[in-house]
Amino acid sequence: MIEWKPLGTGARPVPQPVATPLVWAGAGVGALVLVALLNTVVGPDRPELALPALSLLAALLGLCSRFTAAPGTALLCWLFLNGFAIPPAGTLTWAGHRDTTWLACLLTAALVGTVLARLVHARAAYRRMAPGRGRTDSATGDGPYDF
Repeated sequence: MIEWKPLGTGARPVPQPVATPLVWAGAGVGALVLVALLNTVVGPDRPELALPALSLLAALLGLCSRFTAAPGTALLCWLFLNGFAIPPAGTLTWAGHRDTTWLACLLTAALVGTVLARLVHARAAYRRMAPGRGRTDSATGDGPYDF
């Protein structure tokens, strides 16, 4: 008897990243909420707290995004950092060394999150696809986790 099986319905070894526009929407909304929350809780004009918070947001968004989303994520976070976390609020300024460092920090955080996600997904895919992984010999106790 012939059994019909659709092609490509099996489990994917590596999950697909989230679409870039969705990641950027998350960066914009998340940065707005973080800066507003920090301005409310600790007061305005505190970029030394806003930069680590936005870097963490960029890294978390990098966990589910493509590499091509990292520059836009960093730029959106920087726009909210520059526009609302430093005086004068609502005005974009460019202070060469400071803003270059902030952009580099945010871009690095987004890229680190993306690289970390790729490594974790690749390792999980390797463990699922490697032959003989996960089986143990119950009589001898030999298995991949016995030392």
